[in-house]
Amino acid sequence: MMDTRQANQTAFERMMASQPRLVRVAPAGEVVPGLTGDLILHAGPPIAWDQMSGPLRGAIIGALLLEGRAQVEDEAAELAASGDIRFAPCHHHDAVGPMAGVLSPSMAVYVVEDSAGGQLTFSSLNEGYGKVLRYGAFAPEVIEKLRWMNRSMAPALSAALEQLGEVDLRALIAEALHMGDEGHNRNKAGSLLFLRTLAPVLAQVVADADEGNRILAFLGGNALSVLNPVMAACKAMTLAAHGVEGSSLVTVMARNGTDFGIRVSGLGDRWFVAPCEMPAGKYFEGYSQNDANPDIGDSTITETAGIGAFAMAAAPAIVEFISGTPELTMESTLEMYQITQGEHEHFNIPALGFRGTPTAIDAFKVVGTGILPRINTGIAHREAGVGQIGAGLVRPPMAVFQEAAEALRTQGAQHHG
Repeated sequence: MMDTRQANQTAFERMMASQPRLVRVAPAGEVVPGLTGDLILHAGPPIAWDQMSGPLRGAIIGALLLEGRAQVEDEAAELAASGDIRFAPCHHHDAVGPMAGVLSPSMAVYVVEDSAGGQLTFSSLNEGYGKVLRYGAFAPEVIEKLRWMNRSMAPALSAALEQLGEVDLRALIAEALHMGDEGHNRNKAGSLLFLRTLAPVLAQVVADADEGNRILAFLGGNALSVLNPVMAACKAMTLAAHGVEGSSLVTVMARNGTDFGIRVSGLGDRWFVAPCEMPAGKYFEGYSQNDANPDIGDSTITETAGIGAFAMAAAPAIVEFISGTPELTMESTLEMYQITQGEHEHFNIPALGFRGTPTAIDAFKVVGTGILPRINTGIAHREAGVGQIGAGLVRPPMAVFQEAAEALRTQGAQHHG
């Protein structure tokens, strides 16, 4: 039998050693491996068009409109269903995307480099709240905003990063946790730290003052600006822990709006998949759970890396957005110590005496305790084209952890304690 203890400690140490730096902004087709003109990446595990949820279909329709592959909704939907467009998870290309998570070749992406190992990871640029592509909206104003981001904001960010050299995302996350963020649904402090770092350089590199002001106002007015590069940083950290023989640590949790999937360090590229759960949360005026789509997005990479709901004790004010009480935030973090490998060496929580966040979900511990990971999440309308309707909390299906644990046992892995 193979004892998982040393394998899990090795994977955990690799995660702690990861040093993700934001180094560049560029069109996805130029930097994301294998992202060609007929391929669209999406959040979550693999899925075919006929199984996709409304928000994921809406985001793909929007991507095809953005790319000029179609001119109207019906034409885009027909193309998506034709077999001429390929679909693949962002995770298959070392990328992550919030909610629908769609990436197409012309979309600008953040490029994050793990300076500990040289691995590159990628994420889209954040569009803000409400009626946006990542929630399945594709109205003309949604597409025009994306075109402006690609045309104007992305080159400005790229020029600013060229001058700065890099942004240390691990340090930024650590500081944001001390300022009341949890790194998933609450990123107010992190986004301000991001803006503070970029603003002086953006003011120098953007020649048109009006356009520079528009870019700064957009970044400053979006409390989620930093979420996407943080997600790419979390992908870098969890990717560093992947591929350790015998390890039962979870390195991917992701949802496509239909299925929830995980990957485990010692089980290679295999997905373990079960139907998504429905989030419970706080809805925007005029909406209820009857309007909601099941859970969706790659942003659970934050919880997989030890922040998000695992760090909610650092962010009691998040309950104003997702519902609940400040006591819930403390309870959420304390519970997660029971299913994780260790405490993060770089991310800690002042309210817990600067204890490290619970990090690296152990599939065996999830099954053994019956405690499922907690997840903070946005809520998308179930129909394509509508957008975000709320935010809340969800847990993954137990079946994915049970199947992963059984696969590890089949390989000869044995868990102790």
